[in-house]
Amino acid sequence: MKSYFRPAIDALAGYTPGEQPKIDNLIKLNTNENPYPPSPQVAAAVAEFMSRNLRRYPDPAADRLRDAVAARYGIKRENVICGNGSDDLLTMIFRAFTAPDRPVAVLDPSYSLYPVLAAMQEAPVIRMPLDPATFELRGRLGELARGANLAMLTRPNAPTGNSLDRAAVEEFCAEFDGIVAIDEAYADFADDNCMEFAAKYDNVLVLRTFSKSYSLAGARLGYAVGHPVLIDGLMKLKDSYNVDMLTQIIGCAAFADEATLNAHVAAIRATRARRAAELKKLGFTVIPPQSNFLFASPPDGDGERAFGELRRAAVIVRYFPGKITGRFIRISVGTDAEIDRLLEVLRGVYL
Repeated sequence: MKSYFRPAIDALAGYTPGEQPKIDNLIKLNTNENPYPPSPQVAAAVAEFMSRNLRRYPDPAADRLRDAVAARYGIKRENVICGNGSDDLLTMIFRAFTAPDRPVAVLDPSYSLYPVLAAMQEAPVIRMPLDPATFELRGRLGELARGANLAMLTRPNAPTGNSLDRAAVEEFCAEFDGIVAIDEAYADFADDNCMEFAAKYDNVLVLRTFSKSYSLAGARLGYAVGHPVLIDGLMKLKDSYNVDMLTQIIGCAAFADEATLNAHVAAIRATRARRAAELKKLGFTVIPPQSNFLFASPPDGDGERAFGELRRAAVIVRYFPGKITGRFIRISVGTDAEIDRLLEVLRGVYL
């Protein structure tokens, strides 16, 4: 059949989401979902939601949620845009700031969606390499990203779980002649974050999601914060009603319940620390974690083998083929019971 697609689309290898397997008695630790339920206020909001409201369109700008975000960070509604998950916001950002003559700089390795979005725009990708052993930055960001119109900084990084030095990120924001988009999907699990840079520098966007710390991966909700000029430009690119009515209500309820958020984050951080210590006892190399997952290399450096052994025991983690990433597996932080099962399987393999 004759193709009517642009050549760039024909040549494109699409993004592959994390597997959603259908296995009995499954322990699912592959897509960094929160093991705990969302805020009780979410359940109450859903229960109060009247089905008759569905005949109406939602607020196209999600202003109630934008106001809540603005109040939390001491900014204005005009500094906030909401999206159908962070991926929706990333699509807007790549459409706005990349083109065949406008490259994007990304960490390497990092979130595998970025090169796909760049390919859709036929935009060159400048890869900023991380050290293959520690996954720390090799060189200054300003030098590595030279020539880019957009720089994507994933902090904490995925799939590695560690964070770029905050002072180095701020130095880069101040000097870079382009847009710095800081993807903070896992920031609630980290020791610090870069949200204040979005208000301090007019070329910075900071992205957050409700999928991880708020236990709302199924709702698909995210937001970005930045200068009003940047937000206004992105508003031109979003779908008219990109966040549905029920999701806006759920998001407001979850965002208001800081107590549940803090309790779940504390539990995940505690489990993360325990699991990292136990993996090290088994001879694993564990990258210092700042997220709700661990990036760990087994004693033999064969990530694919570890992935396969766990899968045979119905414990699903994530494996990223490649010379560097193939030495590791990425393990989401589950409940303590789930982690006990993971460790039981690994002890049978490596002890």
